[in-house]
Amino acid sequence: MTLVHRALFTWFIILVFCICLCLRLENRTQWNYFIVFIPLWIFDAILLIYVIIKIVSNYRYLEPLKKLIQTYQWTVAVILLKIAAEICICLKIEYAQLNLSIYTVMIPIWILLPSTIVYVFINLVKHE
Repeated sequence: MTLVHRALFTWFIILVFCICLCLRLENRTQWNYFIVFIPLWIFDAILLIYVIIKIVSNYRYLEPLKKLIQTYQWTVAVILLKIAAEICICLKIEYAQLNLSIYTVMIPIWILLPSTIVYVFINLVKHE
């Protein structure tokens, strides 16, 4: 897929998620929040499949597996932390009887944001 197609697909997924979220927040539907987040999980699944295909296709060209895993481990970690954050948010909103604190729900995001800042900074310094 070209960059334009990926961008359009991403915007479409976000649009569908926003529509589902607005319908749920305005009480037009009584969907579970796990259902509302399905577009984001489909997007995450597609991203994981894309990364796995990239690893397998590069491994076919005899690149060392260790190097490939090091190359894509950051991408997989980000996707998994995003999925964990989505699950925590759904649990907090849908099941109030669990008494999850907002600090517990935000742990994946608090791990993701500072590590992303460090990753971007390291890559900026590395490429100069």
